[in-house]
Amino acid sequence: MSAHKPKFMVAVVDDDIRLLESLEELLESAGHAVRTFSSGRSLLDSAALPEIDCLITDIGMPGMDGFELERLMRLKRPGLPVILITARHEFAELAEGRRKRLFRKPFDGQALLTAIGAALTGKE
Repeated sequence: MSAHKPKFMVAVVDDDIRLLESLEELLESAGHAVRTFSSGRSLLDSAALPEIDCLITDIGMPGMDGFELERLMRLKRPGLPVILITARHEFAELAEGRRKRLFRKPFDGQALLTAIGAALTGKE
């Protein structure tokens, strides 16, 4: 087990538990600390908000969707990098053209890690 501190804290919000587990493994393998949440409300109600360096959120979730979560996070944490993911083409079409950080499911894990690194270092 490595004694070094993880690079960054990444929060992942998705209502698909399998995807949360998969992204947690991917991000931890890249050296990031990860917090997973099954809804936007659970993230907003958590004590983790000050620790988060990057947010990855699904767009199409029941209750609070990813667009609303992104809007609320911009109020609470201005400047926080937000990466949107979706399997629904209508959401992707709404978001495309205005966002560099949008991934359609299924997406390439390495491309996501590259986007996270660029967002966190400001090299987009």
